[in-house]
Amino acid sequence: MHADHDDPPAPGQGLSPDGEPPVLLEADGSRTLVCRLAGDLDIESLTPAQHLLEEALTRAPRLLVIDLEQVRFCDSAGLNLLLKTRASALKADIELRLATAAVPVLRLLEITGARMVFTLYPSTAAALADPVDAP
Repeated sequence: MHADHDDPPAPGQGLSPDGEPPVLLEADGSRTLVCRLAGDLDIESLTPAQHLLEEALTRAPRLLVIDLEQVRFCDSAGLNLLLKTRASALKADIELRLATAAVPVLRLLEITGARMVFTLYPSTAAALADPVDAP
């Protein structure tokens, strides 16, 4: 995999605890993309993640994995972004997988019932290891 998105977000927005912006990684040529998000996924930090997910969808991979393993907080705005990304992926016939064992994300998905509409994996490695459904 290699990093393919180097545009930093506006200062203080969408950064992980270590100051890293969200990143788009490519795996298996252009057929699989991984969007790695970290830190807070909330109304105040959503813009960089939103732009990154939109970019990923425009590339039309067969599989899009959203890596949420380093997300420490997710509010309703973050959940809404994930749900909109899911809807767009369905329309474009892109298989979407969420990779997370992060308690805040899992708790939000469980409480809202959204867990049932996503395909969840405990890690990005597990999400990538599972075969992609035939188109």
